[in-house]
Amino acid sequence: MIDTAALQQRFIAIRENKTFETFVIAIIVISALVIGAKTYAINPQVAFVFRVLDIGITLIFLVEIIIRMIADHSLKKFFSKGWNIFDFIIVTASLIPVDESEMALLGRLLRIFRVLRLVSMIPELRVLLNAFVKAIPRMGYVSLLMFIFFYIYAAMGSIFFGKINTELWGNISISMLTLFRVATFEDWTDVMYETMEVYPLSWIFYLTFIFIVAFVFLNMMIGIVLEVLQREHEQFSRESGEGEAGEVHWIREHTEQMEQRLIRMEEMLVNLQESRQNSEKRPPDPP
Repeated sequence: MIDTAALQQRFIAIRENKTFETFVIAIIVISALVIGAKTYAINPQVAFVFRVLDIGITLIFLVEIIIRMIADHSLKKFFSKGWNIFDFIIVTASLIPVDESEMALLGRLLRIFRVLRLVSMIPELRVLLNAFVKAIPRMGYVSLLMFIFFYIYAAMGSIFFGKINTELWGNISISMLTLFRVATFEDWTDVMYETMEVYPLSWIFYLTFIFIVAFVFLNMMIGIVLEVLQREHEQFSRESGEGEAGEVHWIREHTEQMEQRLIRMEEMLVNLQESRQNSEKRPPDPP
């Protein structure tokens, strides 16, 4: 009879083994290199080798995902994590045969996302990506406010500079593209000097726009990302027990446990003292 508990412990040991993790990461890198190599013109012999490599990589990924599924106590626990769902979809999609069908095109596209499995395998990359995703809603409000300033300055630029250069300031949409060029510092001085020949004080328009958009708003976005990233690092440290945050979390947990024990001991002492007092007040039994 198969000892399922011992078998599961073996799979857990394999999953948590650093050598196994490094091997899977190396296979992911090789898979990415194979996908990139297929974009070049290659001879049929090399294409056959790549097909064999693709089949081998797919089988390795399939074995790896099965090991991880068995290592978890249940499928519900496995699929409760978003990265496990992502890995399962990518591995399952890799089983689609690569031929000339429409499903094969979907399979090729999903094979490209194998590279993202590096994020699921490396905790530090997961922290970075989680911070980016959580920062998007807050950055959305900054982007909305930045768009309002883009719109205002684009309307002003179209009104003042539309007759100077219609290719850059002909309408508000083209003006917004020009302002994006200015915000990214792509030869923006040429645009400024052209308008300064007609409006000498037009440099105020460009400098105020650059100060507001390139300095203020972009730094606000950087600040949001750094704040969220710091919180994600602290949470990761608490969960892994590493770093200063992990030590503080460990001390706090043990302090709470000690407080609960002291409270229970105090309750036991109070109950013991009350029982003694009750026994002393009770009259002795008659002879």
